[in-house]
Amino acid sequence: MFRILVSDPLAQEGVDILKKVKEFQVDVKHKLSPEELKKIIKDYDALLVRSETKVTKDIIEAARNLKVIGRAGVGLDNVDLQAASKRGIIVMNTPGGNTMSTAEHAVSLMLSLSRNIPQADASIKKGEWERKKFMGAEVYGKTLGIIGLGRIGTEVAKRATAFGMKVIAYDPFLSLDKAKEFGIQSVELKVIFEKADYITIHSPLTKETKHIIDKKAIEKMKHGVRIINCARGGIIDEAAVLEGIAAGKIAGAAFDVYEKEPPLKDNPLFKCDKVVLTPHLGASTEEAQINVAVEIADSARDALLGCGIRNAVNVPCVDFELYKILQPYINLGEKIGSLASQLAKGRTQEIQIKYSGDVVKYNLSPITVAVVKGVLAPVLQETVNYVNSLIVAKERGIKIEEMKATMLEEYSSLISVEIKTDSGVRAVSGTLFTKKDPRIVKIDEFHVDAIPEGYMIVAHNIDVPGIIGLMGTILGKNNINIATMTFGREKPGGKTLSVLNVDSAVQEKVLNEIRKDKNILDATLIKL
Repeated sequence: MFRILVSDPLAQEGVDILKKVKEFQVDVKHKLSPEELKKIIKDYDALLVRSETKVTKDIIEAARNLKVIGRAGVGLDNVDLQAASKRGIIVMNTPGGNTMSTAEHAVSLMLSLSRNIPQADASIKKGEWERKKFMGAEVYGKTLGIIGLGRIGTEVAKRATAFGMKVIAYDPFLSLDKAKEFGIQSVELKVIFEKADYITIHSPLTKETKHIIDKKAIEKMKHGVRIINCARGGIIDEAAVLEGIAAGKIAGAAFDVYEKEPPLKDNPLFKCDKVVLTPHLGASTEEAQINVAVEIADSARDALLGCGIRNAVNVPCVDFELYKILQPYINLGEKIGSLASQLAKGRTQEIQIKYSGDVVKYNLSPITVAVVKGVLAPVLQETVNYVNSLIVAKERGIKIEEMKATMLEEYSSLISVEIKTDSGVRAVSGTLFTKKDPRIVKIDEFHVDAIPEGYMIVAHNIDVPGIIGLMGTILGKNNINIATMTFGREKPGGKTLSVLNVDSAVQEKVLNEIRKDKNILDATLIKL
């Protein structure tokens, strides 16, 4: 008998799927306090949530029998993924359940913004008749710039095209050929800012997308641009948008998500009559709620009954016994892919994976999946997982090539990943020490011995005295501790690669201070 706890409101259609299984006992308990959840979670094999329940490290550590955490939705901000993974708990989400609802909401906001519908509605309900005041704009013939062309962005593009709009898109993993197939022009971000009449965002919130629209970006935009955000709060600098509206640069903006949710009552957005606001309604349709409930119920049922794993964000879909053998390689492959991706610049075109040594005797497909997930996840985050990573890569026109070599002298097993972009090639190789401890042994042409975990600084520099002292001094005065360091060089006095593991994140201003030295060629912060 498996016990399942549904701690957030879930469409009855999903609950019914679980209740029909004779091996399941399903308990629906909403509004549990963290203390109450922590007390009872030890009795359950699966926990299904939406966004209200916070599945913290404390909760996970108290969950003695927990095998599955299911999130009915895309975002996993409320689940401690690292803690769950360490405990061997499968974490699942529903990446496709709210695609249509969010896309339609973005288009609805665009049209509402263009025709001043909310403002006109409020006015006429006051008994006013001010037609001239609410003069609008047509979307026909206008240019829509889409930042992030995943499932939702693609659906928005389809609808915009039907309105007769020209669609341009920025997505770091979208190939030019794939964009052409969609009938969309793939452009750089700066082109979006320069040419778009409307800008809509459909990207996860990452360090790269944090305030991707800020004061500097707005300065580059067309006069009279309109901005829509149905993705994540924090992607847009709300204060900068209000300044742009006040200056006449921005004609209007529409927000469904906010930097702080719910917004504070004194949020300046509330006082601006050129802003359309909704309370995070992107996924709030009856159809979407049913879709995500059914999808997570099906996935949780199959996982508990041993019928397969779908939409797992931390476990590849393999037999459990095989997974125990492959797990160290899967972990290594994902870290290599992530490191290579964060080092690479430009639009990814091809991922080459070469396996050497003992590892080739196993089924390599789960490792390949993990590598591709590692490559895509730094940008796409929760929209890519072990189930869909190859599909996402294919959708974006990224070629995946897998190679095997049985002969190997230096290491018993080696995984090498090469990423080709429109700006060049980056390569990273790794192995396992004592069959379980991952190590990075080569970055591009440099041999190193680096531990792929936490925060890392990867820097190219000229091999001159004092460089290590320089970086150590700058990090030290900013209270950043160096855990380990390793170096590789071409020749004495030549180009050198330095890899530093640090105990905390490094602010961009600190990296810039390091980069100022004439002998530092570049410095990149990596998060693994």
